[in-house]
Amino acid sequence: MKRIGKPVFFIIFFLILFLTYTSVFGIYGENGDYTLTYIKGIQDIRWGIDIKGGVEAVFAPEKGVEATDDQMNAVKSIIDLRLVNQNITDYEIYPDYSNDRITVRFPWKSDDTEYDPGEAIKELSSTAQLVFRGGTEQDGEEILTGKDVKNAYVSNIQGSSGTYQKVVSLEFSDEGKEKFAEATEKYLNQQIGIWMDDTCISAPTVQSVISDGNCYIDGGAEGFTTEDATALANKINAGALPFNLSIESYGTISPSLGTYALTAMAYAAVAALIFILLFMCIVYRLPGFIAFIALLGQLAISVMAVSGYFPVFASFTMTIPGIAGMILSIGLGVDANIITAERIKDELWTGKTLDGCISNGTKGSLSAIIDGNITIIVVAVILILVFGPANIFSALFGVSTTGLIYAFGYTLLVGVIANFIMGVGASRLMLRSVSGIKFLRNKRLYGGKKKS
Repeated sequence: MKRIGKPVFFIIFFLILFLTYTSVFGIYGENGDYTLTYIKGIQDIRWGIDIKGGVEAVFAPEKGVEATDDQMNAVKSIIDLRLVNQNITDYEIYPDYSNDRITVRFPWKSDDTEYDPGEAIKELSSTAQLVFRGGTEQDGEEILTGKDVKNAYVSNIQGSSGTYQKVVSLEFSDEGKEKFAEATEKYLNQQIGIWMDDTCISAPTVQSVISDGNCYIDGGAEGFTTEDATALANKINAGALPFNLSIESYGTISPSLGTYALTAMAYAAVAALIFILLFMCIVYRLPGFIAFIALLGQLAISVMAVSGYFPVFASFTMTIPGIAGMILSIGLGVDANIITAERIKDELWTGKTLDGCISNGTKGSLSAIIDGNITIIVVAVILILVFGPANIFSALFGVSTTGLIYAFGYTLLVGVIANFIMGVGASRLMLRSVSGIKFLRNKRLYGGKKKS
């Protein structure tokens, strides 16, 4: 076995301690009366409705406007887009087509202290801004805005192979027709980005000069599904809605777990980590202690992925199922290190050298760890795709179900990836490093027999 330098253990050890501390407590500063966030901690996590409660609001078109079903779907799509852009996955949207009403429920912001529902829903009720820009960057030349689009709808065109495919057809106003003709000539064989607020929702390539005010967007080589094409048409129409939304009513939603649920969960987490530390050290000795350090690193990465860690990233909405996914991934991390420690112990009892036992033990356990974790990754990805922001199966399972299951899949996937980084990668580097330290080369520290 090729030995790892002795300082490697200490470098990884202190790096994990730093990541653990900062992911939990964050790093903050002050600028006069303002608090500056350099690194986000647990307190910056946006907790779901089930943990912290949230807001319920009922929206309607402005007075005197009778919305069509398509317009209601467009409003639903833009509210959905804005919530997803804020990494809010624990939300519910219920359109009432007969009464032109849309009910929305979503959790409080992580830094909310006033808990004012009126302030919380202002972003959602403001009119969406649709902009066509040259290229795919947000600072590209503005070509058209939502007011230049008369209509966007799903249609079928016959492809070169003779089969029909779904496209999103656009119809521009007279003024928009002239603007678009100039833009397609200027950006021929280049992309034009379609932006909704700060999000690029499509970037089709201009294939010809279009002067009649009608065009379509295809789905590229893979094509659009009916759901994708409908969603894009709704978002484009949302930017061209001729009315604002009014707030019919709003109020607060109490958390289903009670006020002190987070405190209770925090105490339970600390108690569980202490138990894991004692168990791993007593049963597996030095490899068990190193496994616990790696487990802290895995936990730190999981928290970082939820809190946003760096201020440029939004906090993920953490729900009870999300916490369950994190706990399950920690269990997988412990299991991976137990498999490795047991393989090393088996090798030691055959009388081989310490270096050879560590090498054979880590290699022998790798395939079993990879097989188990890959299976979990596949399941987690399926949960994210099926129950994620696209809400593919919301018609079958309900909107309230999709966000909760998505949170479970997300934290589970992040936890398993973190297990590969820390539980498989970092722990093995640390183990090989400490095995080169003279007073730590006693085989009993690794589960071997007592010397006769």
